[in-house]
Amino acid sequence: MVSRSRSPSRSRSRSSQSKPPPPSSSLNLSPKTSPPPLPSAPLALYYYLTILLRLLLSPSISLSTLLNSSYPLSDITLTYIYQLTIPLKHWSKPHYRKGTYQQDLKDNLVNVAVPGTGVPLSYFVFCKVFYGGFILVVVPFILFIQEIHLKLLSKPSSFTLNLLGYDLDWCSLWRINCNLTHLHALKTRDVGYEMENKWSFILKSESLSIPISPCLPYPGLCIKHKNEEGGLGINFFKNARDGGEWIIQKVIRNSDFVSEMLPPKSPLSTFRVMTISHACVKKEGEEERKDFEELSVVFRAGREGALTDHDSILFPVSPSTGLILPGTINKNWYSTYSPFTTLRSQDVKLEKHPDTGNKIAGRRIEEIKRIVEICTDAHFKALPRVPIVGWDVVLCSEEDVPGGICLLEVNLSCNFFRGVFDEDKWWRFVKEVIVEMEGRD
Repeated sequence: MVSRSRSPSRSRSRSSQSKPPPPSSSLNLSPKTSPPPLPSAPLALYYYLTILLRLLLSPSISLSTLLNSSYPLSDITLTYIYQLTIPLKHWSKPHYRKGTYQQDLKDNLVNVAVPGTGVPLSYFVFCKVFYGGFILVVVPFILFIQEIHLKLLSKPSSFTLNLLGYDLDWCSLWRINCNLTHLHALKTRDVGYEMENKWSFILKSESLSIPISPCLPYPGLCIKHKNEEGGLGINFFKNARDGGEWIIQKVIRNSDFVSEMLPPKSPLSTFRVMTISHACVKKEGEEERKDFEELSVVFRAGREGALTDHDSILFPVSPSTGLILPGTINKNWYSTYSPFTTLRSQDVKLEKHPDTGNKIAGRRIEEIKRIVEICTDAHFKALPRVPIVGWDVVLCSEEDVPGGICLLEVNLSCNFFRGVFDEDKWWRFVKEVIVEMEGRD
């Protein structure tokens, strides 16, 4: 592992371990410390472009080499800029769920747009030239436009912070996790990545007594429309348990506590729990229970009439106390071909559900300790050498779900959904895993 002490930590802490604020209108979305001492905007842009061009022209340069260079920048900044080039280095290499990393990028960014433009991010991974132009030109330009917007609103500058890897938007954090996971999967070929397949995850969880949403035992289902005739409106679904392609589960209902916070016609609303494994750099059989810990928890409060909680308000939750903090959105990132959207979702802070007026921020999730325990335990048992995992957890009212808590599915190229977390810890983890993986053949 590489560790440098020549530059200060320089990160904004989003630690949920700090003393929680009182449940009042003064709640903040994420606790802030003083920003790190950073260079001027022109100098920051110079460093950003210089390092990127060096990495693009000399792709054999490793993160370890960059960390030991003479740039007067923190490990966080150097790691952030370095990981932007990982997709180019691995463009045509196999991805654990797609043929190539480029294909995975295209498929996962097709419904994600640059806020305020509607331009799908998948356009920028059409080829290497497009992606190179994106990180060299488009990213600084977008941050420049954002800076003008902030000036007009008399809000603090963010250009230098964002360009050097601080105060990042949720999409950038997500892509860092994706780059980390891809690199680890490519280098280790760990069997844990098979859990990306929903049926494999269910079978593994059942064998390890991990609480998951119950599957129906029927060999198949015949679904008919109530008015169609002549062989129309009829569909057959063969259960995966019986060799079919479909996972057949009953509809799970939100618990009474969760339902109180939501509109009457809201979807099943889950908690996204992020956990990390320090055993991801160890050999099989060396992992210990203490290697696994939570990073963040987010309550995704579904919107009125939505089918799933992909359309939701994102309320960070303290993993230690269960306190729900004011929420925000990320729907502006999913508004492809819709240019008139909110530019910065982090500027949106909601204490109430906008569809009902029900107060959510300031309430506590009494089951938080058990929720976190289930997720870290599942990480340890089911996929101990996968570095970072996002769990979708349900508080439900089903009698056949012991304790009313179960896992819906697991996400390996996962995002924080605007969660509150200790960024120092996360960046150290990202840096150490990349350095370790690049040191392997």
